[in-house]
Amino acid sequence: MPEETSRTGERGPAASAGPRLDGMRVALVLGTSAGGVGRHVRSLAAGLAGRGASVLVCGPAATEELFGFGAAGVRFEEVDLADRPRPLNDARAVARLRTLLRGADVVHAHGLRAGALTVTACARVAPGPLRFSRGGPPLVVTLHNAVIAGGRTAAIYGALERVVARGAAVVLGVSPDLEERMRALGARSVRHALVPAPAPREQPGPAVRADLRAELGVGDRPLILTVARLADQKGLPTLLDAARGWTGRTPPPLVAIAGDGPLEDDLRARIEAEDLPVRLLGRRSDVPALLAAADIAVVPSVWEGQPLIVQEILRAGRPLVAARVGGIPGMVGAGDRPAGAGALLQGPESEAALLVPPGDADALARAVGRILDDPALAVRLGAAAAQRAAALPGEDDAVDQLAAVYRELSPARRRPPSSAAP
Repeated sequence: MPEETSRTGERGPAASAGPRLDGMRVALVLGTSAGGVGRHVRSLAAGLAGRGASVLVCGPAATEELFGFGAAGVRFEEVDLADRPRPLNDARAVARLRTLLRGADVVHAHGLRAGALTVTACARVAPGPLRFSRGGPPLVVTLHNAVIAGGRTAAIYGALERVVARGAAVVLGVSPDLEERMRALGARSVRHALVPAPAPREQPGPAVRADLRAELGVGDRPLILTVARLADQKGLPTLLDAARGWTGRTPPPLVAIAGDGPLEDDLRARIEAEDLPVRLLGRRSDVPALLAAADIAVVPSVWEGQPLIVQEILRAGRPLVAARVGGIPGMVGAGDRPAGAGALLQGPESEAALLVPPGDADALARAVGRILDDPALAVRLGAAAAQRAAALPGEDDAVDQLAAVYRELSPARRRPPSSAAP
């Protein structure tokens, strides 16, 4: 399968010399996704098809519109998997999945809700607690996000976690805390997920940096960039708190936030009320160019797994200030992961970022200030970032991992190359 380009502008993996899956029928299930999860699943779908698998992707129509799974050489079927509980729609989704997944050799769901609904679709219903059928296809679930809410929402998601722990043959977690959570809930096999950012077509050159800085009217001011969905998880109020402290610097930095989401109106109102040096850029398709234009990248999130934007920042060689949460420390080489973590920390062990506690605006402001005041530190961090990027797993590594897991789970279910698609 030759390399192909997605409608998001990234390259899909070409056919690889890694483990073959000729004729294996693989079903991938995902819920609503406007960002990293959808991009990751699209990359996997193309890579698995390149290994000879017959791939079916099940998810909301909007994900097909955004990511173009059909263009990756796989079959897409619409299933209304919403991001919030809706009992009637969820029951319909389970029934549709039960039909679509029949005959698959392995099923791989992405996300907690998609995972729990897929477990239910593959379950044998009996009086009392769910009993999970051993006659159905083996199920893999990748957990991409932690539950940061409390109260009733946390209770609901806790129940979904227990369903996934009991029903999945293998659970893959994108960060150590998710892995430990699944082990504590008694999951049969818990492993570390690889979620690499899709490879860009090319890195922007100096002319792109100059043009974009002119477009933003930055001038000689430092440009601090955050790329994030405008949602509670991303820690953007902390970034605004820190930005208030940078107004006294000469020249004052400009903070640019690329992304959209439910907090947009609240953030804009606060920026205007406090006259903060912050500009909301909205959703952008030119993130590599924005990174080229930036002097410092900031990731102030409350929690992250293996955020694609961190990988993109490292590739771009930008100095990075990030919250010490989830999988970020392992990505930048700060501290060791538990034994058996796999390839994520192989390579150079130098730290490629300044890490700060989540929610600590003063620490964030000081870390950015250190880089602005020390050009040599900025150069060292940028060089370490580029070196670190070269050590992180790529798309082929992620497909290699899953091909090995799928073959392990369904060695007797492999089909000859002439098998029909699921």
